[in-house]
Amino acid sequence: MLATVRGIVAASGVNDAVVEVGGIGLLVTMPRDLALSLRVGFDIHLHTVLIPREDEWLLFGFATTDDKAVFTLLRGVSGVGPRTALAILSEMSASEIAEAVENGDDSRFRSVTGIGQKTASLIIVSLTGKMPQAQNSDVTELADALAGMGWAAAVARNVARDVVNAHSGSSLAERLRIALASLGGKA
Repeated sequence: MLATVRGIVAASGVNDAVVEVGGIGLLVTMPRDLALSLRVGFDIHLHTVLIPREDEWLLFGFATTDDKAVFTLLRGVSGVGPRTALAILSEMSASEIAEAVENGDDSRFRSVTGIGQKTASLIIVSLTGKMPQAQNSDVTELADALAGMGWAAAVARNVARDVVNAHSGSSLAERLRIALASLGGKA
């Protein structure tokens, strides 16, 4: 229904902002980091999800399509509503969620207020194999390069994840050099 919203930030809070679009102020709920980064008067473009309820309509906004996709996937898990999905995205990035799901690390989800062992485990089971691929593209790209050079896929993936996390602004060539140094040149 409302796929995106572009407008001027009229007000911002801890988890929401009023975005003025054509003279209408839309209250958009969003992950905490995004809300705290906004400044009144600045232009913003959000990827949105509208959730109509009997007593209110909720509009959620995200900086990227990956965040929006992960929000939608999380809402599809039994016991995870929109506010819980937003709480998860306020504590973890989409790539951290994808990594936790891939590694079966439900402790990451249990650290979010309101999520217990059962729900955390259900998130892992429900989202396995469903996460957007673009989130891990840097890790996958580096891991594939290392695997192509003869390292075991599991070793390549672990080293790639560590290098990408530690050197987020580096190029692939620079990350490859760092990964090879950390592996010690042993295949």
